[in-house]
Amino acid sequence: MAIQPLAYRMRPRNLDEIVGQSHLVGKDKIIYRMVKAKQLSSMILYGPPGIGKTSIASAIAGSTKYAFRTLNAVTNNKKDMEVVAAEAKMSGTVILLLDEVHRLDKAKQDFLLPHLESGAIILVGATTSNPYIAINPAIRSRTQIFELKPLSVSDIEKTIDRALSDADRGLGEYEVELDKDAKTHFATASGGDVRSALNALELAVVSSEPTDTGKIHVTLEIAEECLQRKSLAHDKDGDAHYDVLSAFQKSVRGSDVNAALHYMGRLIEAGDLVSISRRLLVMAYEDVGLANPAACARTLSAIQTAEKVGFPEARIPLANAVIELCLSPKSNSAIMAIDAALSDIRKGVSGEVPDHLRDGHYSGAEKLGRAIDYKYPHNFENAWVNQQYLPNALKNKQYYEPKKNSKFEQAFATVYEKINQNKKGEKN
Repeated sequence: MAIQPLAYRMRPRNLDEIVGQSHLVGKDKIIYRMVKAKQLSSMILYGPPGIGKTSIASAIAGSTKYAFRTLNAVTNNKKDMEVVAAEAKMSGTVILLLDEVHRLDKAKQDFLLPHLESGAIILVGATTSNPYIAINPAIRSRTQIFELKPLSVSDIEKTIDRALSDADRGLGEYEVELDKDAKTHFATASGGDVRSALNALELAVVSSEPTDTGKIHVTLEIAEECLQRKSLAHDKDGDAHYDVLSAFQKSVRGSDVNAALHYMGRLIEAGDLVSISRRLLVMAYEDVGLANPAACARTLSAIQTAEKVGFPEARIPLANAVIELCLSPKSNSAIMAIDAALSDIRKGVSGEVPDHLRDGHYSGAEKLGRAIDYKYPHNFENAWVNQQYLPNALKNKQYYEPKKNSKFEQAFATVYEKINQNKKGEKN
């Protein structure tokens, strides 16, 4: 039988052994209270990989002495679930950790639902995807949803210390001298993923030759080799992807150059030029817009350059665009204006197009009163004449509210205000 990885062997046997997630398993917190009161209910645990979803399920089972089984919604079939259900019928209750629960198909779901209803199976669903988006409502309504957080550096260091001292399940049989900076690297470069940190630590220990004194010396260099570079938790269809994009845009909108460069750096490391390009164009027109139209044009030029040269050079024009967008004056007047207009339309507030604006380029249009009395603006001074353009139901509506924090839109605002004053003057 193959030796199980260190992260598997070190899974908590009860709630007291769990490191981190104190907002859920700490004393008097929700999962702690459920176990203490022996009132377990099915739940969905979601968050990035390697932060304790399986550990919590295992600890719940260990703390309650219930049978614990693990299945995967993709690789295990309905027959595997039938075996778990049969065991639950025999023993009373089984805790089922179902990994990738968001991938549960209808047949497996329909089989599970009555067992969840009866309490024979306590489902602990694990997923990296936002359950409110990815999980079927029928499952969601029968479970409590808990979000797990990435473990802190101190949490992972505590787990490393425990693994090094545990001779039964961990690496206590080895005499390990772990340099402080190596330990820090395991804890920080793993990005909150304790499984990655523990398995890299085990590789470092078992692949290193003992020194003359019989000790295994793990240096920073060895730690870097064994952990390799942490791959970003960046799934283009997953929750983390949209969180990074959201933070990226909000950082640009908030004029925080350093944060914007950081989040774009994550996207660059993931090689996601498509998402960067699309989001940059959206930000240029949504958040900078009329305050600096030239920045919108330069953003498009930067994206076209990035697409032609590809990574790694693409990072240069992209960085230019991000810095300019961050430090440009901001205006959302255009998006606010069109959204206000769309809101009225979707509420049914539209009305008929005024007759003088209707198409008059067909036989019989004049008999219908179409395009009569239309005033051609170019025939008037400054190419402007007062006439009604909006339908009667909206004739006094103003959707555009100019911002005045840039010279460009200030000029628009001056023209806009003059036109509105002329309209009022002619009415009076």
